[in-house]
Amino acid sequence: MDQNKSELARIIRERRSVKSGYLAKEVPESLIKELLDDARWAPTHGLREPWRFIFIPTEEKEHFVEDIVQTFPRDRQENRRNYFSQPAAFLIAIMDEDPRQKQWEENFGAISSLIQNFQLLAWERELGVVWKTNPQIHEPKVREMLGVQPGEKIVGFLHLGYFDQVPKTKDRTPIEERITVYKKK
Repeated sequence: MDQNKSELARIIRERRSVKSGYLAKEVPESLIKELLDDARWAPTHGLREPWRFIFIPTEEKEHFVEDIVQTFPRDRQENRRNYFSQPAAFLIAIMDEDPRQKQWEENFGAISSLIQNFQLLAWERELGVVWKTNPQIHEPKVREMLGVQPGEKIVGFLHLGYFDQVPKTKDRTPIEERITVYKKK
């Protein structure tokens, strides 16, 4: 990597989504709160801070997995049990939905920025994260189980866990292929 890149640029480029290979190591609640405390400085229109979080710590994960598995059809439960048993912990991101389109989009942009901050901070602390938006985020039974209220949206489940295998780098499209510079005609 270019020696002139900042530490922040290095972390942005090196961060990976950790989708599997989690270690059987507890994810401390104190660490999650610390990371969220820094991540909350994301841009938020009008300082609305349209977010809240539900943390499922490692010691509660088995109970959570059994509860969430019950929201799936019987023929999918074992598959979902295996899937949700992999991460060491979960952080569920919830945003305030605004009926006004502009404010809804601003709220989604704000929580997305916070989640990116969280992922970068977690990577810096060697905690793996992947942001999942699987269908259960829309499932009424899951919303009820988690106490998600009308006017709130589950933005995603963040799967958390320590890891010892860094996921491979995947190429990105050069920005030169994705930018147009406006010029007056």
